[in-house]
Amino acid sequence: MAVRAMSNGPASAGLADATPEAAGQEAKHPFLVALGERLRSLRARRGMTRKALAVAADVSERHLANLEYGVGNASVLVLQQVAQALECPVAALLGDPTTRSPEWLMIRELLADRDEATLRRARIALGDLLGTGGATGAAAALRSSRIALVGLRGAGKSTLGAMLAEDLEFPFVELSREIEKFAGCSISEIQALYGQNAYRRYERRALEEAIQIYPEAVIATPGGIVSDPATFNLLLGYCTTVWLQADPEDHMKRVLAQGDTRPMAASREAMTDLKSILAGRAAFYAKAELRLNTSEQDLPATFAQLRGLVRAAIGR
Repeated sequence: MAVRAMSNGPASAGLADATPEAAGQEAKHPFLVALGERLRSLRARRGMTRKALAVAADVSERHLANLEYGVGNASVLVLQQVAQALECPVAALLGDPTTRSPEWLMIRELLADRDEATLRRARIALGDLLGTGGATGAAAALRSSRIALVGLRGAGKSTLGAMLAEDLEFPFVELSREIEKFAGCSISEIQALYGQNAYRRYERRALEEAIQIYPEAVIATPGGIVSDPATFNLLLGYCTTVWLQADPEDHMKRVLAQGDTRPMAASREAMTDLKSILAGRAAFYAKAELRLNTSEQDLPATFAQLRGLVRAAIGR
């Protein structure tokens, strides 16, 4: 059975009793106003009256009117019911950029329900088409001699990266240090003072500059670089990428050995959190062309394996 739009609480009751004209006298939140405009547009696209949508969504017509006038603060379940009745994703109501134009919607439809291999081919083809770094042609030539190591902190990116750069006689770029140069303060200060969004902007700028300056380099990337799809696309497009994996216990042990005692602040939950982060990022790290488990053997053997993988990949 569908969830009704109205509840018995005072807030919902007040919203239900208000007419759109009366509600219009109240202060409107810009997000709710934009949501109402999208709802009206989607309803018009479907050729549905407000009454027909109310019946299809099992939501009161008055509640829908308030939503369209930008004063109805609907629950997530109500938005889901309305979206299902309009045969659109909830994201279309919320303003997802990929739902804003017919071309975006048609591209989404083409890609819907495709397997990972097909999606990867589509992403590479789009990269080639748009000149943002694909896997063929000139982009591949540019990318082959720029090695990027990805993975969670403690995987061995700094240690193995420095060794690999020395072996290949390439510059070694630790992207975290480049981010700090851009910002003029430490990573922790960037995040504390300016927030995560500002940090991601510095990260993108640092990567763009590294790609521009170094045709040959070994780049150790921050563990969270996969959190921003645009930045990670840039990395995949212009670098030969290697995912350095490690067991959660090794991640924790190595970070502590570097003198970072933060994981011990909540030691009981630290390992659970670490495993959760690994699980959440693994699908993105897996987009790397090469991968190496740094927990399976000692450092010299691990480096020898990494050296062989990379030299084969770049034709050395």
